[in-house]
Amino acid sequence: MPPWRSGPPPPQREQRLDSLRRLDDSVGSGDVYDAARAELRLITATLKSASFDEGVERRLFGAAAEASRSAGWTAYDSGKTAAAERHYSTALRAAASADDPVVGANTLAFWAIQHYSTGNPRGAVDLIEAALSQAPRTGSARLTSMLHARACRAHAHAGDTRAADRSANAALDAYENAGPIEDDLPRVYWYNLGETHQLLGSSALNLGNPKRALAHFLEASTATSQEVYNAAAFPRGHSIYLARLAEAHLSLGDVDAAVATAHDAVDRMGGVTSARGTHTLEDLRKKLARRRGIPAVADFLDYTGIE
Repeated sequence: MPPWRSGPPPPQREQRLDSLRRLDDSVGSGDVYDAARAELRLITATLKSASFDEGVERRLFGAAAEASRSAGWTAYDSGKTAAAERHYSTALRAAASADDPVVGANTLAFWAIQHYSTGNPRGAVDLIEAALSQAPRTGSARLTSMLHARACRAHAHAGDTRAADRSANAALDAYENAGPIEDDLPRVYWYNLGETHQLLGSSALNLGNPKRALAHFLEASTATSQEVYNAAAFPRGHSIYLARLAEAHLSLGDVDAAVATAHDAVDRMGGVTSARGTHTLEDLRKKLARRRGIPAVADFLDYTGIE
């Protein structure tokens, strides 16, 4: 019989999971995917090697859920969509065993990104609705706002302007009740008002409204110091949002601003491994390539290796 254990799981394990989240922000998904899978194997082995009291067992299942969610996200960001689906499914089962609505809702939100980005926005809406059903139990207005912003993205990808607008308003309304970020849940450390506007701007762009998108993108960069989008901390995300800003400029006919922003997006991505980021930049290059007769565009295409 395995030994009975009580007490909290080692703090180092939870600290490592937090470190993985932040490492992915700065260097991208490459090596972080392998590290997340290694953490999951260690936690699974711990659960199998001994018996724990109910509280400790739930914490361990919660840690397993977060490790698997991290593996799912980094797998998707690395272009491994089938593996990501498996990891997200595992994360949800572990979250249910942990009875942890925070990791459950967060997993559903990240899983929704994969669905609306790969041609299944209705599936993404279903995932986000399931996450929102858990939101009241999390006690976090910030997390609730994030879920509404993700719902906005899903509806926008589905082409449902009315539902996207409702979700955008719900995201901003919920955020008004958010407390200081340092006092909030560790899993939403990255989400502030600037991030909200980046997501809503991206949605407006999907819906063919570049003017509104541009307004949201500018709001993201001009918020107060506590709420401005933290570009330095999230180079991959910043590069992706800059690519969308460049697309908004291009759609509005401001080619010079589009090219200048596109250069910034490419430079920001340097050193970060992300199939998702690379795909976003390639899509922007293709849109700019339609204007290759403009010297500034031709120079950009030459700089980025497109003839």
